[in-house]
Amino acid sequence: MLRRFRARAAVLIPAAVLCCAPLLRAQQPHIDEISVDTRATFHQQTIDGVYDTHFQGDYFNVHFKGHLSDNITFRIRQRMNKKIDEQNPFNATDFLWINWQATPRWSFTFGKQGILVGGYEFDSPPIEVYYYSAFLSHLYQYYAFGASAHYSYAPGQEIIFQFSPSPVSSGLQDAYSYNLYWSGRPHKYWKTLWSFNIVEDEYHRKMNYIALGNKFPLGALVVDLDLMNRASFKQERFFSDWTVIMKAIWTVGKWNLCTKFGYEQNDAANVDEFGRSYDTALPAGHNYLYGGCGVEYFPLGNDNLRLHAVFFRDNHDHINNYDIGMTWRFNIYKR
Repeated sequence: MLRRFRARAAVLIPAAVLCCAPLLRAQQPHIDEISVDTRATFHQQTIDGVYDTHFQGDYFNVHFKGHLSDNITFRIRQRMNKKIDEQNPFNATDFLWINWQATPRWSFTFGKQGILVGGYEFDSPPIEVYYYSAFLSHLYQYYAFGASAHYSYAPGQEIIFQFSPSPVSSGLQDAYSYNLYWSGRPHKYWKTLWSFNIVEDEYHRKMNYIALGNKFPLGALVVDLDLMNRASFKQERFFSDWTVIMKAIWTVGKWNLCTKFGYEQNDAANVDEFGRSYDTALPAGHNYLYGGCGVEYFPLGNDNLRLHAVFFRDNHDHINNYDIGMTWRFNIYKR
């Protein structure tokens, strides 16, 4: 009997191993993609008629994407030209997260990720943005270590709850952000990135953000409209600290014609008993009107190489900015 068992085992065990081999291989960690993108600019500006110019490198990013298992993915984006703070050794790391696809509808992300404040300007990769709104340009951080739970109720659409450090704090203190986020598509010609955020600052005061990002893909014309209201729970008037941004891109062959305008204001009365602005990113008593236009050209017919020329200015610093530059990207490895 023992000989018969050994004989059967000699056949069944190798057969079982062969049957399971594809599954075992699928579970092995692997890299799916390694890529690089970079942008450089010939920057020119005038202030009160005084002209200044210089070349500058804007971004140099390295991306890693891959799997730890069939349902656990990871992503890394490292900025090679960003200073690493001694107190924050991950300052130059935008993404360093893993995502666990627990069920077809539920997934969970842990690690350094984008802080989920609604709006398409905030959501865009920095290498795609030529100039930011005053509010976003004064945030302390856009990426932070945190955790988020994703519920996908339809393909490409989800509701996310995220717990992360606050975007208006250094990230090295107990100031947090509680973010409820909706990435949706109510209509064929309407996409949304909406959020409701409770945000703490370095003084442990809490503010509410309501950010409504709307994208309207209208064929060759794509229009973004971002609306945002910010309010302390102690300020007198609710709609007194807000942002409106409109961006449009019209694609004609290998060309993009672009424009972007915004207006932001924060009432001078929105201060606490010590005279400190409730909104630390857009101080009380300020208003900004800004805008510009530009052109992009894709000589290869794809986004591997892009040339751009952009002009923009605002009513606060009164600087006329002229940028001429190039963005290029390539894959080092793709599975």
